[in-house]
Amino acid sequence: MTLRAETNGSTQLPADLQDERLIASNGFSGAVSAFTARLRSGDLGSVPVVVGLIIIWAVFQIANNSFLSSRNLVNLTLQTTSVGVIALGIVLVLLLGEIDLSVGSVSGLAAAVLGVTFVNKGWPLVLSLVVGVAVGLVIGLFYGMLYTRFGVPSFVITLAGLLGFLGLQLLVLGKEGSLNLPYDSALVGFATRSFLSPALAYAVVAIVVAAYALSRLRARSARATAGLSTAPTSMIAIKTAALAVVLLVPVIALNGDRGVSAMFLLFLVLVAGTDLTVRRTRWGRSVIAVGGNVEAARRAGINVRGIYLSVFAACSTFAAVGGLLAAARLVAVNQSSGGADTNLNAIAAAVIGGTSLFGGRGSAYSALLGALVIISISNGLALLSLNSNVRYMVTAGVLLIAVTIDSLSRRSRQAHGRA
Repeated sequence: MTLRAETNGSTQLPADLQDERLIASNGFSGAVSAFTARLRSGDLGSVPVVVGLIIIWAVFQIANNSFLSSRNLVNLTLQTTSVGVIALGIVLVLLLGEIDLSVGSVSGLAAAVLGVTFVNKGWPLVLSLVVGVAVGLVIGLFYGMLYTRFGVPSFVITLAGLLGFLGLQLLVLGKEGSLNLPYDSALVGFATRSFLSPALAYAVVAIVVAAYALSRLRARSARATAGLSTAPTSMIAIKTAALAVVLLVPVIALNGDRGVSAMFLLFLVLVAGTDLTVRRTRWGRSVIAVGGNVEAARRAGINVRGIYLSVFAACSTFAAVGGLLAAARLVAVNQSSGGADTNLNAIAAAVIGGTSLFGGRGSAYSALLGALVIISISNGLALLSLNSNVRYMVTAGVLLIAVTIDSLSRRSRQAHGRA
C-alpha cells in the first residue's frame, strides 16, 4: 500500500489516512471535520437516503396522521422484508458492476416449488423450503457459468432468465395457477403471527448495542497495539449511544402494536451478516476489488471467476428466500408471485439505498434503507387512496434522483482522489 501520493509536485497523505490522523489528533471535532470533508468530496454514504426517508415519512405523516402509527409501522416492516431480502442479492451483484433482472421470476419460481411440493405433494415443510432455496442457488450458478465461460453480458443472461423462469413457474403451478398455503403451518405462522415480546425485543437491542461497543473497543485496542491512530473513547461512546437511540425508538413504536416481527428480525440478521461478510472477510474484500477493477483484482491473485460465480449464486439464493417469505406472508402462491413490480422494487431499493451502479461501492444496509423508502412510498400512497400509477411515477422519480446523485458523487470522488 502506498502511503503517500504526489499532488502538484508535493506529497500528501491519502484521504483515508488524513481522516485517521485528523480524528486521532482532534478527537470528536476532528471526526466532524473528517465527515464534512468526505461529504464535500462526494463520499455521501447513506446520508441522501436517510434524509430522503425522513422527508418521505414527514410528508406522509402530515397527509395522514396514521402513517407513523404503531399498527402501520408493523405493517411496514412486514411488507419490507421480502423486498429487502431480494434487494440484498441485488446489492452484491451491483458491487461487481453487474445486474440481475430475473430476481422476480426466480422468487416466484421458488414460491411455486414450495407450494406444489408442500401442498400438493405433501412433502415435509423443511424439505420444501430447502428445495425452494436450492432452486435459486442452482439458477445463480448457471448464470455465473454462462457469464464466466462464454462472456455473455449479465443483462442478457438475466433478461432471458426473467422470461424463461416465469414460464417455468407457470408450468410448475399447472392448470390450477394458485395454491393456498395452510394457515396453521409453521411457515405462515412465522411470517404472519410471530412477534417478539417487548422484553425480548429490548433484550435484543441491549445485546446488539453491547456487542457494537465491545467490537469498537477491541478494534481500538488492536490499532493502538499496532501503533496506528485510534478514535477517542468519547467518539465510541457517542456512536454507541446513537445506535441505541436508532434501535430503541422504532422498537418502542412497534411495541405499541404487535411488536417486532420475527420475519423482519430475520431480515435484519441477514443484512448484518451480509455487511460483516462484505467488510470483514477475504471474499467480501475480493468482491469490492473485482467491482472496482477486474484486471487489477486478477493480477492481485483474486479468483475472479469464483467471485462472479459465488455472487450470482448468492443473488439468486436471496431472491428465492425473498420469494418464500413473500408467499408465507400472503399465505398463497399464484401465477403473479414474483411478478408485477417485484423486479422494480428490488433493484430500485438497492440503488436508492446507496449502492453504486458503477460497481465497487455499496453496503448491505442499502437494501434495508432502500426497501424502507420503496415500501414507505407504496404504503403511504395506499393510505392516501392514490392509484398505482402515481406510485410508479413517484418511485421512478426517486430512483432517477438516486442515480443522478450517485453519478455526481462519483465524479466528485474522482476529482478529489477518493474514487
